Amino acid sequence: MQRVMKNDTVEVIAGNDQGKRGRVLQVVPESGKVLVEGVRYIWRHVRPSQKNPQGGRVQKEALLDASNVLVVCPSCDKGVKVSFQGEKAAKIRVCSKCGHEIRAQG
Repeated sequence: MQRVMKNDTVEVIAGNDQGKRGRVLQVVPESGKVLVEGVRYIWRHVRPSQKNPQGGRVQKEALLDASNVLVVCPSCDKGVKVSFQGEKAAKIRVCSKCGHEIRAQG
């Protein structure tokens, strides 16, 4: 089980977007990266195509290292570290500060 999962609300703890919150759109466990909604925008230069006939510059979200985000606990309303309780299939994620269960949404 992963500490950060898709549709979790996370808080950025390092970088230019420090303090921002957003929803996780994608998790790439092989490289340890996450894509967070509304965080770390980059400019992408695109060629003209059917989808974008004009071409030009498009602003989009970029991947962010998973170590730079903390999952937001629903009861604490803060970015917290996640610990696990239970064994094998019954394993659940819990807040390290208050012990409240953190459920995957969606």
